[in-house]
Amino acid sequence: MIKAYAVKQPKGRLERIEYDPGALGPDQVEIDIIACGLCHSDLSMVNNEWGTSVYPLVPGHEIVGKISQLGANVKHLKVGDTVGLGWFSGSCMTCNQCMSGNHNLCPNGEQTIVGRHGGFADKVRCNAEWATLLPAGLDVNKAGPLFCGGITVFNPIVQFDVRPTHRVGVIGIGGLGHLALQFLNKWGCEVTAFTSSDAKRDEARKMGAHHVVNSRAASQLRKIAGSLDFILAAVAVDLDWDAYLAALAPKGRLHTVGAVPAPIPAPAFSLIGSQLSLSGSPLGSPATIRTMLEFCARHRIEPVVENFPMSRVNEALAHLEAGKARYRIVLENDLA
Repeated sequence: MIKAYAVKQPKGRLERIEYDPGALGPDQVEIDIIACGLCHSDLSMVNNEWGTSVYPLVPGHEIVGKISQLGANVKHLKVGDTVGLGWFSGSCMTCNQCMSGNHNLCPNGEQTIVGRHGGFADKVRCNAEWATLLPAGLDVNKAGPLFCGGITVFNPIVQFDVRPTHRVGVIGIGGLGHLALQFLNKWGCEVTAFTSSDAKRDEARKMGAHHVVNSRAASQLRKIAGSLDFILAAVAVDLDWDAYLAALAPKGRLHTVGAVPAPIPAPAFSLIGSQLSLSGSPLGSPATIRTMLEFCARHRIEPVVENFPMSRVNEALAHLEAGKARYRIVLENDLA
């Protein structure tokens, strides 16, 4: 039996449950959970904001733990390995996307907390291709958010060939943005942080920003018009998108990883005149996750986290919902 914290209705409190996961599949692994990050997507699923929640729901998709069981077909992992698991828990392994290494784009992919139970638990299962070995040097009680927040902002750096010579902007210095600043600085880019909070100015510089722009100051936005090669929007709110398009240099790209509520307007002449691009991306493939983890270990990059015992999950959720998290929350497994 797996012990877990589940919510039984939208916006409900999480309660302890036990469930029988059944027999382990031949391509699966079982992970004894050490810690699990608490992501805003967990909150969205608890509240059924996306209409995909199935109750009872066990959230949690930023998982770090040790392999405790292996399916009969799993050869590349062993019992005792420390691994991480993120948003995806399975892919078909036969479609064109999987066969080309883009497992994260598999049309039949399985998601860790959609229609199945996730990581606010003492154990979790997944297909072995999504259990990624954690390199030595990464803190197991901090690394969980790398498997969602981290890979979400690292993936577009790889996908769109962001170069060390590029000038890059990051909108939003929160759970995603504070990791993007660290990645881009160590990637070699000249980094501009956009924030609506002057209180975060010094923090942004410590995390890797060379310049900080107040996103509510039109005069500051005008000063950088036409200067940035790539802008990463790491927020889930509607913005003055015209101002950010204007900040792009010719052939520049505005890229979002945030679930922005309203459609993003993209006037044709704004795009055509300077050959601009507008794009978005999901989390990355297993191979890209491995690359990100190696990059983090090499450059000592880690999320800034607040730790809670898993037994205080409802308090942690309220802390996140109130916007007080700085910058990611990690639940340490104390289920017994």
